[in-house]
Amino acid sequence: MEALLAHSFDYLSSYEPSKIRKGLRQVEGLLAQICLSRPKQAAADKRRSTSQLTPKPLDELAEDPAFREFFKLQEGFQWNVAMRLVTCLEHLLGRGSNGTNDLLIISTLDLIQGVLLLHPPSRSLFAREIYMNLLLDLLDPINCPAIQSSTLLTLVTALLDNPANTRTFEELDGLLTVTSLFKLRATAREVKLKLVEFLYFYLMPETPTIPAAGASAPNTAVLGLQRSPSKLAGAFSRSVNGAGDGRGNRETRTTEEKQRLLGRYLSNVEDLVEDLKETAPFGGSVY
Repeated sequence: MEALLAHSFDYLSSYEPSKIRKGLRQVEGLLAQICLSRPKQAAADKRRSTSQLTPKPLDELAEDPAFREFFKLQEGFQWNVAMRLVTCLEHLLGRGSNGTNDLLIISTLDLIQGVLLLHPPSRSLFAREIYMNLLLDLLDPINCPAIQSSTLLTLVTALLDNPANTRTFEELDGLLTVTSLFKLRATAREVKLKLVEFLYFYLMPETPTIPAAGASAPNTAVLGLQRSPSKLAGAFSRSVNGAGDGRGNRETRTTEEKQRLLGRYLSNVEDLVEDLKETAPFGGSVY
């Protein structure tokens, strides 16, 4: 697995679009091997379409040797896929907008989403302003709707179960960025729908993150991998908490507190909160 990651990282650091695309496909192939299983009939006939692949059950994934090896490798900087993808995204963002580059950006964002779900401690990368700013820059109105939509999904994955990242998002005027894009007449309808979904997600109350020095993220604990705390998450946790932001452990916020913050930029936040209470779009109540 290290050899495959090394090859893909080399391609991701290239300046040639064809090589970057190859690196992204290699990462995608690795994640597919870890997360998907092929029915026995289809396995016997390798000519069958990849549509025969199905997601592995969570309990099966937790015991899968390939997944456990992948997770272990993600605990350090050398083999961390999320960091390499974010670095690649930074390079792509600096190349301007064109069809080929836009497709590479979207593919990179999609893979970041998958990696952050497979290895929750990697979300700690986005507690850093430099990385969070990348996502906010991609919400610029000059970017195509597909990039904006994919960025919003990536932002949700980065903030999920991670209040420290949400505080960074707020400090960088993320709420202003999101609401400004929503109010803009030229914003595509599908993007506006994604923006509303994001605001529903943002307004959900937060629970404290399990300290990186003691255990991995809650998602990780479900998989039985909490015995190996993330060095990556720990490093970023120390850098953020020691940055002198005056808030110590980067406190969590309630729906009411977030409502007041969002109300600075949007007038109908009360309606959003009421709808959130009634419909529970994420499978639970806000209280």
